[in-house]
Amino acid sequence: MNPIFDPASIVAAYREGYFLMDNGDGLNWYSSRVHALIPLDSRLHIPSSLKRKLNSSLYESRINADFEAVVEGCADREETWITPELHQIYLELNAAGIAYSFETWLDDKLAGGVLGLVIGAAFIGESMFTIVPECGKIALVRLAQHLANNSFTLFDAQIQNPHLERFGAYQVPEREFKKLLAQAVKLERQFNPNAY
Repeated sequence: MNPIFDPASIVAAYREGYFLMDNGDGLNWYSSRVHALIPLDSRLHIPSSLKRKLNSSLYESRINADFEAVVEGCADREETWITPELHQIYLELNAAGIAYSFETWLDDKLAGGVLGLVIGAAFIGESMFTIVPECGKIALVRLAQHLANNSFTLFDAQIQNPHLERFGAYQVPEREFKKLLAQAVKLERQFNPNAY
């Protein structure tokens, strides 16, 4: 695909199952033979060690309270695919109402969060990070619950890993993923950024 990175072109490509990444050769479009999905139903697994914190009012959930800090947190690692160019693209997508951060705050400080794109009834998770232990996980679970409560049908985590498996993430082949995605992006849903 041509590397065109304006918001309309990005949404069009994500609707087809592509995603943006810089693997060291510059920002470009990629696809995957399998996708990891986070369940939005009873298959969502909450580790027992996390349940008490999820029920605690100490951990506050916010949406887009500090979007840029979440992008920076996701990029702040030894090997990152979030380059300054992609960082700027995320800011533009956020301004266009496409990219969102779902955050966990503790003692009125950002403690962890998830970055993703909302297209129709699909949430495409791009990255997550943690400052305070477990706070990224809290954001992930509460985000999945938020999506379910707002009738979203797809939470794409893109690439499976042992961390996501703990929450019930499962893999589907590209053909099945594209069918689910095509159904989801046709639906109209509100992410409700004022819900928290």
